[in-house]
Amino acid sequence: MEQQISAGISRTIQTRLVLPPDTNHMGTIFGGTVLAYIDEIAAITAMKHSGKVVVTASIDTVNFLSSARIGNVLILEGVVISTGRTSMEVYVKAECQDIATRERTLTTTAILTMVAVAENGKPTPVYGVIPETEKEQHLFKNAQARKERRMKLNEFAKELI
Repeated sequence: MEQQISAGISRTIQTRLVLPPDTNHMGTIFGGTVLAYIDEIAAITAMKHSGKVVVTASIDTVNFLSSARIGNVLILEGVVISTGRTSMEVYVKAECQDIATRERTLTTTAILTMVAVAENGKPTPVYGVIPETEKEQHLFKNAQARKERRMKLNEFAKELI
């Protein structure tokens, strides 16, 4: 049986201040900026889990639920929710916090697949994951369905080429 480690080992939290260069003409953060932050925290999360360098294989889902504005604090949290032989699914959520009221609002959720790579650039095995929270357990249980959906989408994309 493969070695498994707790999801808590990978849990990563980043905090960022939303500044004017990060925002559009409406004073809200660019979606592309949020995506870059999500990709970065997913990579750090997967590297903490695997102890290896990783690359992004897919961004499975991204849900923009609300916007962060100039002056808000953006809080991103990532955790490994399932693993394959060389891949890790990472769940990321982003919340914005109003400094004055301390109120937090969920802004974005995403699931990314990261692949661990060896020094030769080839995929390398990773540890399994043991989900801890109820949310992690739910996401873990649905991992196979997400994987099948990704594979179908990949096949569809190949047919378009």
